Amino acid sequence: MVSCQPGLLGQGSGALTIGQIDSATAKRGGSFIEKIPLHLKTGFHCNSNTPADEYLIPLKLTWTPGPAQADAVVYPKPQLENYAFSPKPVSVYSGTFVLETKFKVPADAKPGMAMINGKLRYQACNERECLPPKTLDVQIPIDIE
Repeated sequence: MVSCQPGLLGQGSGALTIGQIDSATAKRGGSFIEKIPLHLKTGFHCNSNTPADEYLIPLKLTWTPGPAQADAVVYPKPQLENYAFSPKPVSVYSGTFVLETKFKVPADAKPGMAMINGKLRYQACNERECLPPKTLDVQIPIDIE
C-alpha cells in the first residue's frame, strides 16, 4: 500500500520538495528500509552531508525515537561541483535523489498503526545565493504486526 501523510507530498521551500513516502509494514523485532525521495528545482543544489567547509550547512535527516529506531541513514553519493563563490569544488546534491533509512522495530513494540517522525535540515543554494536554512518534518506511517 502506498500512502502519504497530508501535506508531505510536494512539501518544501520551493527549491526542495519531498516526494511520496510509502507506508511501512514491519513485524515486532524486525527491520525495514524506507526511501525518502527528494527533488531540488533546476539550478539549485544543497550541500552534501559531509561538506568540506564548516560554513556550509549540510543536508541532514534525523529521526525521533519512537515505534521504530533508525539504525542508519544512507545518503547518495554527492557530486563535486565548481562554483564561483568557492575556490575548490563543493560536494552537493542536485536534481532528484533518495535518502534511505534502515529501521529496527523493538520486539516489545505495540502492534498497530503508528507514526515515525523525523526532521530534514538543508540549505538550498544556486549560483548566486543561498536561501535561509530550512527544516522539514518527515513522517512515515507504519503498521506494526
